[in-house]
Amino acid sequence: MAALLLASTILLSPAVAFAQAAPESATDDGEIIVTAQKRNESIQKVPISLQALGTETLAQHQVTSLDDYAKLLPSVSFQTYGPSQSDISIRGVSTGGINLPGGSLPTVGVYLDEIPVSTIGAMLDVHAYDLARVEALSGPQGTLYGASSLAGTIRLITNKPKQGVFEGGYDLTVNKFGEGEAGGVAEAFLNVPLSDKTALRVVGFYQRDGGYIDNTPASRTFTLSDNDPTTNLTVNNAAEVKKNFNTIETYGGRLALGIDLDDNWTMTPTLIAQHQKSEGAFGFDPRVGDLQVHEYAPDRNLDKWYQAALTIEGKIGNFDLLYSGGYLQRSINNDQDYSYYTVYYDNITGYTNFPDGNGGFLDPSMRYHNEQRLTKQSHEIRLSSDQDNPFSFTAGLFIQRQSNRNLADYTIPGLGSIPNTPAVFGDDIFVTDTRIITRDYAAFGEVYYKITDALKLTGGIRVFRARNSLKGFSGFASNAAGSGCATPITRGSCVNVDKVYKENGETHKVSLSWQVDADRMVYATYSTGFRPGGNNRRPGINPYDADTIDNFEIGWKTAWLDRKLRLNGSIYHMKWKKLQYTLAPVGSAGVVNIYNSGDARINGAELDIQFRTGGLTLSGTGTFTDAKLSSAFCQINAAGNSDCTLGTVAAPKGARLTVQPKFKGTATARYDFDFGGRDSFVQGSMLRQGGAKNFLATADDLAVGRTTGFTTFDFSAGTKLGSISVEAFIQNAFDKRGILSRNTFCPATICGTVARSYPVKPQLFGLKVSQRF
Repeated sequence: MAALLLASTILLSPAVAFAQAAPESATDDGEIIVTAQKRNESIQKVPISLQALGTETLAQHQVTSLDDYAKLLPSVSFQTYGPSQSDISIRGVSTGGINLPGGSLPTVGVYLDEIPVSTIGAMLDVHAYDLARVEALSGPQGTLYGASSLAGTIRLITNKPKQGVFEGGYDLTVNKFGEGEAGGVAEAFLNVPLSDKTALRVVGFYQRDGGYIDNTPASRTFTLSDNDPTTNLTVNNAAEVKKNFNTIETYGGRLALGIDLDDNWTMTPTLIAQHQKSEGAFGFDPRVGDLQVHEYAPDRNLDKWYQAALTIEGKIGNFDLLYSGGYLQRSINNDQDYSYYTVYYDNITGYTNFPDGNGGFLDPSMRYHNEQRLTKQSHEIRLSSDQDNPFSFTAGLFIQRQSNRNLADYTIPGLGSIPNTPAVFGDDIFVTDTRIITRDYAAFGEVYYKITDALKLTGGIRVFRARNSLKGFSGFASNAAGSGCATPITRGSCVNVDKVYKENGETHKVSLSWQVDADRMVYATYSTGFRPGGNNRRPGINPYDADTIDNFEIGWKTAWLDRKLRLNGSIYHMKWKKLQYTLAPVGSAGVVNIYNSGDARINGAELDIQFRTGGLTLSGTGTFTDAKLSSAFCQINAAGNSDCTLGTVAAPKGARLTVQPKFKGTATARYDFDFGGRDSFVQGSMLRQGGAKNFLATADDLAVGRTTGFTTFDFSAGTKLGSISVEAFIQNAFDKRGILSRNTFCPATICGTVARSYPVKPQLFGLKVSQRF
């Protein structure tokens, strides 16, 4: 795909006119232009709940990653294990818990320009530089964005090549965590007209984040589950002790070429690549100490990906036609200390007793290693009519194929070399070696009818077909033997899972908007969303079904006081049916599967306000979310079936949903002024976030505990020295230990007492120098 894009660039460049510059993200009066409905519109005219962070806002808040922009989007929350290991949610559509590499699809669709980049269990954490804006669309967006937009959609829109303009810039940042390490960021972009026919935009970046969590000395004694104190084995973590050991290194770049095929047709091939390596744990253990852990094995995550994309836009008569296609290839290598699982198994007779054949015993401490090789290819073509007509429409076709070669090793070093080894492969006591292929096909359309000049009716539908296949092996040595495979097995030699899940369906939308006057609009929307079901990795466990959402929403977009004051908001009620949840059933020894866990209802309200006068800008956003189960979630029996006859329920009706706090809000005050003939500013921001539940099931919730509310403050000030901007900033100025989520690497009822707390960034000081030319 990459070769094809580059070849098309070379062949077409000499013979065509230069690509027209992409529309700017904002008008002269500061009004943001978005493409949330797959057409250029003012954000104030789009009848959906939508928040957009423009180029200036992203720069003013030093945004470089998901952690940074999620802080500015109150409807967005996420659960994480570290960089590029996050699951995001919008409006509280989340069940929390463990998300397996072969688990449920995300509830939030993520787009990089026109291309979907959502992946299972590990959101693509794109370095946020040279972006025109970040758009957050709240509520189901299934009509235009499809299966993984059950709760909403996040869109990262890059700046495009500009016609006839040579421009560039760089941003250099040095920073240091208050009690942690120093780091820095180097970023640059260049827009170069190659001729009067083409222009190239080149972006590059390098970022190193210093560490702030310490791995401190510790030891533990295993009984080896044999009730014989003479065989007790004591181990320590001396080899892994390190101060500030959670560091991140990220680098990559983007190439985009603008080509004008004629007066009406443009083409933009793009190539993006990113390499990220993180070391250490990013959650700390409060039992050990503030920002401290006891890790007994290396923790690291290596995430490498590239995406080749092509967008072609043009006109056929009075219709606009757009094709977008992309190919994403991603490689993830992850290592984690899994020994806290071993601590649990040490209480079960025989589970941790491994004679080494030399009169001693193996250290039973378990490690986890995961390799994922993901690909994602998508193609969309859509046709739009002139939106100025009384009747207009957008219609299109979509096809997507995703694959994941997933290898998960649960390893005890040396296990494969002992007599009578229980290893299933190498040193693995349990292994998952599967290939997952997901195919999606859809046809969609939205129609817009102007009943009057002020009243517009919108209707949309998407019909789809999904196919999910899973093939490979998952289990212990006993599972291999039960499948007729000799142990230890070799990669790909044993198959005990071969499943296919198919599904057809539709999702729809109806909306009525009233443009009261040029500055005020109200709307009412009914929309639906869906997330396909899929296959469980374990043999004999039934597939899980699709979950769906019905969304009822009323909203407003208004401007007052000669547009100095903007006040937007919405209130909504959502019904979430057959929600998908990851749970260890009774008698499963902690092996988790995915089940449909009943229904839920979510009520909420969103508010976005901004006031500008002179050099003063005051802005604030806030979300209230009340998300609860509307039916009981029954416990799962040993056969993997929902069973309320066990005498208990996993979670009762009325139980609160997870991850999203009841309230999350931000407020920013900024004053721009002239200081000695230099453009200068001071800025202060506040984030207030309530406490949240982390696991849906009652037993898991009690074992792990909930986060508590917190408030953080950021401050910055800067000035311009000619064409150079200098800015000093401090994030989390008072070093508040706000906890975003609490997670475990194994089932919460097993590892809940050692759950990790994932904090907001500790106090961070920084200095930034920028120039544009």
